[in-house]
Amino acid sequence: MRTALLQSSGRPGSTAENLKVLDEAAGRAAAAGAALLVTSELFLTGYAVGDDIGVLAEPADGDAADAVAEIAGRHGLAVAYGYPERDGERVFNSVQLVAADGTRPANYRKTHLFGCFERDHFTPGEQPVVQTELNGLTVGLMICYDVEFPENVRAHALAGTDLLLVPTAQMHPFQFVAESVVPVRAFENQMYVAYVNRVGPEGEFEFVGLSTLAGPDGVARARAGRAEELILADADPAFLAASREANPYLRDRRPGLYGALA
Repeated sequence: MRTALLQSSGRPGSTAENLKVLDEAAGRAAAAGAALLVTSELFLTGYAVGDDIGVLAEPADGDAADAVAEIAGRHGLAVAYGYPERDGERVFNSVQLVAADGTRPANYRKTHLFGCFERDHFTPGEQPVVQTELNGLTVGLMICYDVEFPENVRAHALAGTDLLLVPTAQMHPFQFVAESVVPVRAFENQMYVAYVNRVGPEGEFEFVGLSTLAGPDGVARARAGRAEELILADADPAFLAASREANPYLRDRRPGLYGALA
């Protein structure tokens, strides 16, 4: 499945402008044969928008979700996008997957919040593994800091995730996560990982880019630089099956020894 990674911070503070950026990127991705487009964390609103995050937050079935569904349907590809999700008085840092037919088969709420800004403005999610089927692959959802917890990614591996989508807002000086941790996560769990970052200065943050789609062999199939960019790579189920057959990590586990982890 050809997967497009939109490395962009969009236009912080304007959902309408970010939908335009998404629409243009979806057109380019579809023209290049992509079946899936993945954005960065909180793409629809911007990350460093302070207290406005609560004002910009929308329900999972709100107007912005309808607009993304229209974009997905018009361009004929699925879209996974980061956004602040309002559920009553609570706001979650979420990613939603919209299929090419406009349905919304998966929505994930970030379970591990990073730093004071996130802990002050968001409620942590409680469901660690959210999956759906897309083009013959089991696709899982996660957000940024979540992927830095090996237990999180291993839970996805044990649940059968083939392609893990990770919208992120990875900032300086933690670029080693994009460069080293993500490919290792893909290898040790025998899956593809699409890690899609924001880029450039935004408020007090400096986002480092370096978005990547890493394969189950730990090799980056595509790697962005430090500027806004749309990159594409394939998640190949045949290669994944062969890699899993050759790599024994999941078969050689001894769960009885791991009780102390909990």
